[in-house]
Amino acid sequence: MSYLIIPKGYSPKLYAMQTEQGIKQIKDFFQQNLATELHLRRVTAPLFVLKGLGINDDLSGGERPVSFAIKDLQDAKAEVVHSLAKWKRLSLAEYGIQPGYGIYTDMNAIRADEELGNLHSLYVDQWDWERVIGTDERNLETLKNIASRIYSAILRTEYMISEIYPVLKPALPREIHFIHSEELRQRYPDLSPKEREDAIAKEYGAVFIIGIGGKLSDGKVHDHRAPDYDDWSSPNSDGYFGLNGDIIVWNHILSRAFELSSMGIRVDSETLLKQLKECGAEERAKLYFHQRLLSGELPLSIGGGIGQSRLCMLLLQKAHIGEIQASIWPEEMVKECKKANIPII
Repeated sequence: MSYLIIPKGYSPKLYAMQTEQGIKQIKDFFQQNLATELHLRRVTAPLFVLKGLGINDDLSGGERPVSFAIKDLQDAKAEVVHSLAKWKRLSLAEYGIQPGYGIYTDMNAIRADEELGNLHSLYVDQWDWERVIGTDERNLETLKNIASRIYSAILRTEYMISEIYPVLKPALPREIHFIHSEELRQRYPDLSPKEREDAIAKEYGAVFIIGIGGKLSDGKVHDHRAPDYDDWSSPNSDGYFGLNGDIIVWNHILSRAFELSSMGIRVDSETLLKQLKECGAEERAKLYFHQRLLSGELPLSIGGGIGQSRLCMLLLQKAHIGEIQASIWPEEMVKECKKANIPII
């Protein structure tokens, strides 16, 4: 129960059917805005991929994928995706997408090792997107520009849903603040990374934390990232390392930082080998995805994921992600939520 936050005096602002309608309105509106903002085309995505090809997202490296044997393929193993970080880049090549354009998809996943609570569920749904860029766009300016445009789409969606349901008062600031994870560490040297996120999100309302995955000056990382999709080791124009980051906002219901999106400029051949070596994962270079990248068959790209249930939870001002999606929860958590007037689906 240590991961359950009970907001004092919480009461849902929308009843059950309004919530269901609001979820659809947010999803329909936001994905159209995202596609227009970033020049993305919708594509169909897999729920599972074959094991051993290096296509599945390894997240921070320790999470176990849900897997099963396929009878008609001589019991070859398939894995339910964690996300589509690498699959999307393969798809950009297959579709022949040109620079300045990209793809997005509805990604559904099962993450069996999640620590269940207000923000985390076994079931993950997000808009996974990927956009082709040129060599001259592999820089911090591109990253900031795309993050700002995504945040603009979030703001428009917040305004739309508050117009439909006036009880939902807009809370997000008009601008998003950018800060590097090393600057954040120096600003709050006595706080843990998550406590730093709480502090900066509370101060600005919306922040983009740059440079996640690489070691900071204290030898630690702000948070772990796999070595083979985001570029977290290249120097940027701010004098730090990292061409990736997270969009984090202040959640007024839970009084804590709230991650909406993780994104980044993807590794090229040089940074892939560098980051694999740094993480002691050089053997991955032999896998299908990595060989395609190293042979120059995949385009340079920027991409990420935006939580669907997370965005709905924030904009509908809910206390628990279980108010947005159907999943499985510890029995004690369900009881505690019921006593606290938090209606879990």
